Amino acid sequence: MPRASMIHARMEPELKQAVECIFKALGITTTEAVTLFYKQVKMRQGLPFAVEVPDEELDNWQREEIRNGLKEMKAGELVDHADVAKRWSTRQ
Repeated sequence: MPRASMIHARMEPELKQAVECIFKALGITTTEAVTLFYKQVKMRQGLPFAVEVPDEELDNWQREEIRNGLKEMKAGELVDHADVAKRWSTRQ
């Protein structure tokens, strides 16, 4: 099916840049990510994730991990998900 419909959205430039870095690391384009999201919404008949106010400690830890991960990606270093999960489980 030809792709002719367009989506226009405004967001913070820093958020856009950070997320596009993640997409690039995953090997997908923004268009592919948005299409994947739409397909999941259609399949599940709702959002494909829970929308909730996160635990403050977890939220702060995740934000710091994302900042560190972006720095590592820019330096050409990739971190395995298992390592991140281990750091979370052993956090002090």
